[in-house]
Amino acid sequence: MRSNRAALRAGASMAATLPMIAGALALGIPAAHAADGPTRDTLAGTRPAWATAKADKGSTSDSAQVSARVYLAGRDAAGLAAYAKAVSDPTSPVYGKYLSAAQSQARFGATTAQVAAVKSWLTAAGLKVTGTTEHYVSVSGEVADVEKAFGTQLHNYTKGSRTYRAPSKAASAPASLDGAVLTVTGLDNAPHKAASKDQLPAPDAVFKNSGPFSSYYGSNTASTLPSAYGKKIPYAVQGYTGKQLRAAYGAGGYTGKGVRIAITDAYASPTIAYDAATYVKAHGDARWKTGQLTQVLPSDYTRTEECGAAGWYGEETLDVEAVHAVAPAANVTYVGAASCYDDDLLDSLSKIVDNHLADIVSNSWGDIEANQTPDLAAAYDQVFQFGAVEGIGFYFSSGDNGDEVANTGTKQVDTPANSAWVTAVGGTSLAVGKNDKYLWETGWGTDKASLSADGKSWTDFPGAYTSGAGGGTSKTVAEPYYQKGVVPKTLATANSAAGNRVVPDISAIADPNTGFKVGQTQTFPDGTEQYSEYRIGGTSLAAPVIAAVQALGQEARGGKAIGFANPSIYSKYGSRVYHDVTDNPTGSGLAVARVDFANSYDATDGLLTSVRSLGKDSSLSAVKGYDDVTGVGTPASGYVESYRRR
Repeated sequence: MRSNRAALRAGASMAATLPMIAGALALGIPAAHAADGPTRDTLAGTRPAWATAKADKGSTSDSAQVSARVYLAGRDAAGLAAYAKAVSDPTSPVYGKYLSAAQSQARFGATTAQVAAVKSWLTAAGLKVTGTTEHYVSVSGEVADVEKAFGTQLHNYTKGSRTYRAPSKAASAPASLDGAVLTVTGLDNAPHKAASKDQLPAPDAVFKNSGPFSSYYGSNTASTLPSAYGKKIPYAVQGYTGKQLRAAYGAGGYTGKGVRIAITDAYASPTIAYDAATYVKAHGDARWKTGQLTQVLPSDYTRTEECGAAGWYGEETLDVEAVHAVAPAANVTYVGAASCYDDDLLDSLSKIVDNHLADIVSNSWGDIEANQTPDLAAAYDQVFQFGAVEGIGFYFSSGDNGDEVANTGTKQVDTPANSAWVTAVGGTSLAVGKNDKYLWETGWGTDKASLSADGKSWTDFPGAYTSGAGGGTSKTVAEPYYQKGVVPKTLATANSAAGNRVVPDISAIADPNTGFKVGQTQTFPDGTEQYSEYRIGGTSLAAPVIAAVQALGQEARGGKAIGFANPSIYSKYGSRVYHDVTDNPTGSGLAVARVDFANSYDATDGLLTSVRSLGKDSSLSAVKGYDDVTGVGTPASGYVESYRRR
């Protein structure tokens, strides 16, 4: 399970002592603005790729309304990116010398004069300033005024079966602003829509798993069902617990004590406190202490129907319960967005950075790279860079549709996991045996075949592909320095001879067939809302698990923040601190048997029996060494302790 966002999505003296590091160092930094005539600076990437001459349907009405955000570049955008790189690099002399939120804003944020100049430019063009933050100025106005402000024309373009507004050429800003503008979003309206204030809906309809189950991998063999790969196979586990996951990933005696983890999703489950408390009581996990779980929520929610708000409750519940199961003493702050749209999700991420609410941020949401526009990528990267400067690391699930071909028809990765400034978390199928012993992992990828009518065979075995860990090579983000020498050249250069970012970086349990047990209040068929439990997976399980493991690592290094972890993660590549995951760890095919309720909650409408083959991730393969399913691998015994030495 993984939610898609709509993209549809202090002291000057301290700063003075920190050296400036030159250069962007191939970390996906937005290109510098190029001259667009003698008095304007082009805002690169503000004309979407789909706004072509062929799709052009003519000018947008001058009186149509536009709402936009003008993101501020700050006083030293190149310096921000360079320092974010240096402070995260274990080989750098300033490694770990983080700034406070106030210091980073004072050194790299927009000046009062820059904000005033941007607002003056926008109002002079006839636009109304509707809000100002440390990161952007929001405006609204008619198309004619927007065109005047940004030096472009807005036209209507067909995109698929719909028509959307977009600039006919890249937007620009007055050169007199001297680079104060990073980018502008909202000039195209695909698929942003006007919204009214909504209330959160009731929980989604109940989902429950049928049995039989295994309590650990292989504990219950499906002896009456057909064989697969020449042998009888086990029933799927009922759902691993925190105790089993902690053992698998080498938690040892660490609990995450003193570490702050933030979780972002859209909306907020109205029953999260009750569900989290009930869950730990049922499974023997450490009870939540007063104030250990907090929420930072918007005053209003929007687009609840369009975004499927109730479906996000399960995301929050999974993230909160998984983090606590693996790092039971860590403090958890849930930061909910007002909707699943990029502007609102960016606001949630910015809240964490601006107020330094946590050192580790788990994010179980994303979209396909084709839906990510350069203007939004620049806005996201700026938040991630500010986070890196402050010692905050962002962890994003890599996706649940493998190479995305079955889902979109095009091989591509997901975003924001494609950003060079975040840790992309891939997924595995995990086998934990008797006495919590780690047995093996495969790259998560599933083929499904149903039981034949006579019960004697699996129909069209191994069946069709259903889901798998997201991964592959970006088409838009340059290869970051920390991947060079680790990621095979064939992967890095799959889309460009110069090399591109490859996803993921690290991985953990994701396969719902070897998944995690979650407890959540859901709506039953009789209309009542009741707590129940079910097994779940997806890279939205892998992301909070890795975030929790990182919290254990931070505790191991005495509480000092790990920050943006990728340079450190790759520096450990090839060592024993990782399980090197492959698709064929036992030398023969692997599968589990599953029995599901046809109606998803009870046996009234019958049962569905299937075999789920493991290690079958679309065109992606988990192989020895780095791969685009599991990255460098999964944490092994010694990974958490490895942070003590830094």
